[in-house]
Amino acid sequence: MTTLLYRRKSAVFRWFTAILLSVMLVPAFAEQTEVEKYADTVRLFKDAGVTKKFFDNAYGYAVFPSVGKGGFIIGGAYGDGRVFRQGSYVGNTTVSQVSVGFQIGGQAYSQLVFLQDKRAFDEFTSGTFEFGAQANAVAITAGANAEATTGGSSVSASGGKNDATVAARYHKGMSVFTIAKGGLMFQASIGGQNFTYDPLKK
Repeated sequence: MTTLLYRRKSAVFRWFTAILLSVMLVPAFAEQTEVEKYADTVRLFKDAGVTKKFFDNAYGYAVFPSVGKGGFIIGGAYGDGRVFRQGSYVGNTTVSQVSVGFQIGGQAYSQLVFLQDKRAFDEFTSGTFEFGAQANAVAITAGANAEATTGGSSVSASGGKNDATVAARYHKGMSVFTIAKGGLMFQASIGGQNFTYDPLKK
């Protein structure tokens, strides 16, 4: 009887220990996965070549590994991201967008917003920032045509997403790039995107 009771207690202890270890370790693995996800997205944009001068000179940037976008007449988009200042992770951000007009389909894409200087960084991280209605992103995809950043300069991308050749520039201290992850969407504007910002707790 005593041996049976001991075995049951031992089994319960092992079960409890396994659950405790799982609870302790899963967040660590999840955080590592998050870190890797952002690192992989940044690496993808760096490999495109066109963004090199922005990574070299920008005061900061916001990176969104995956933004989901879909619509039929009325459309919407949403994604979670992180903000980096001079290479250091300083806060979290979200992007959301509602649009009305001719649009049909769904799309997932990665997005990176370069912030040229402290003024642009402060504006973006003010709490609620919104791109103007005419804002567009440079699409880093094969054979893509798009408006340069948030301005009106025409650009084109050739080759694959890792070797695009585009003429890009800052507009009002910001420059936006996207890399399509799949799907089909008959609309490329990022006008009306809203961003929230939540700094890391010190």
